Amino acid sequence: MRTLYEQHGGALLGYAMRITGDRAAAEDVLQETLLRAWRHAGKLSESSGSIRGWLFTVARNVMTDAARARSVRPQEVAESPVTVPTQRDHADTVVDSVVALDALRKLPGEQRDVLVEIYFGGRSVAETAEKLGIPPGTVKSRTHHAMKNLRRLLSRPAILEEVAG
Repeated sequence: MRTLYEQHGGALLGYAMRITGDRAAAEDVLQETLLRAWRHAGKLSESSGSIRGWLFTVARNVMTDAARARSVRPQEVAESPVTVPTQRDHADTVVDSVVALDALRKLPGEQRDVLVEIYFGGRSVAETAEKLGIPPGTVKSRTHHAMKNLRRLLSRPAILEEVAG
């Protein structure tokens, strides 16, 4: 291996640098090429063909494989002021939404209707009262009881709710 490296390492590294344009990537190609030569040491001999030609073919194949692998993987993006890292996994938000909607479904219909109009519809008490055809005081009362029930539903673990239910 030492002899291979001494005889061909510089030429292989130069070849890989011209193709990749990156010293670190070229060194990786050289290392992988020599590793493959090590694995196939029994087959390498001048009588079976040019060792140098075999090494350059292997180096070319290593670079081709790396280019193909990069083309099917998403490009890595370094953190910078422009690319802000993800602050929180959106899975938590999805779970929170599912839990909240499940609790909302368990409310009596009158309470749920008031909350949907006020919180999801963005309507005022007066607008909600007009839309639902009930007095504003009733909207306030139903909102109060709905929020109280939601707090109760969300504070108890789901398994206890199913056992108690």
